[in-house]
Amino acid sequence: MSSPRPLLPLKAQVTMMTSKTENSAAYSGPITKQDLLQSACNIGALGMEYSWNYPRQMHIAFALMINKMLKKVYKDDPEGYAAALARHLEFFNITPCLAPFVGGIVISMEERVAAGELDPSSVSSIKAALMGPLSGIGDSVTLSCIRVLAVSVAVALMSAGNPLGVLAYILIYNIPVFACRFFGAVKGYELGFDFLAKAEETGLMQKVLFASGIIGVMVIGAMATDMFSASIPIQIGAGESAQTVQEILDGILPGTLSLAALGIYYWLLSKKVSPMVMIFGTMLLGIAGVYFGFLA
Repeated sequence: MSSPRPLLPLKAQVTMMTSKTENSAAYSGPITKQDLLQSACNIGALGMEYSWNYPRQMHIAFALMINKMLKKVYKDDPEGYAAALARHLEFFNITPCLAPFVGGIVISMEERVAAGELDPSSVSSIKAALMGPLSGIGDSVTLSCIRVLAVSVAVALMSAGNPLGVLAYILIYNIPVFACRFFGAVKGYELGFDFLAKAEETGLMQKVLFASGIIGVMVIGAMATDMFSASIPIQIGAGESAQTVQEILDGILPGTLSLAALGIYYWLLSKKVSPMVMIFGTMLLGIAGVYFGFLA
């Protein structure tokens, strides 16, 4: 097996990628549209939350989703395939129906990596940049909109004694979700093949990543407030003027306690503290706090 070609400088990479995308069809490589459609509904894509874990969340399912396509891309390069598979066992978390879209972009970039035209680290960077913004949009649309609509119709039918309510829920929820899976896998690959190279050349990619980072921080901030439910019930003062510590904190800045907890967890992660230690520590702190009355 011949040794891989050395990577070109970034500007040369972009020029080569752009010229290649302008002069060739999107499916000129080993990956076909059939491969993408199959990846959108294989065991990895449909099982995004079956192997979910706290340290890396959906990483196993994502790697399994694109595994067959990676084998085709790195057919004659087992070392490259092993490196790519390890690369996609990094942390990953997203609204499940949008995972095929990210998978399509990733595979289009892996083809460029296999050809020696793209730095492998850029694949991980793009994947990480897409997780937060897409999850914020995907959770809002699929969980807060489509699923609520499907449940409303199903409950109305079932309340009227119509057993088709179950079928109505399945169809109303799954038809748009699976359409998103299939369409996303194909468009992700096509956009990744052509759009990403031109975006890098024009500087649009830096703007997208910057905007994605802002949205991602907003999503994390909203999740930190919504998913944190502890309070400090200790009272200060007496009579009608008595206030709890939590009321005082909310008067200064709503969500202060959740922000402080997020900061502590972030600091612990930066010190390489195991997530499992943090989980058990949080459980013990919660039990002790309720027992002694300083948390509720």
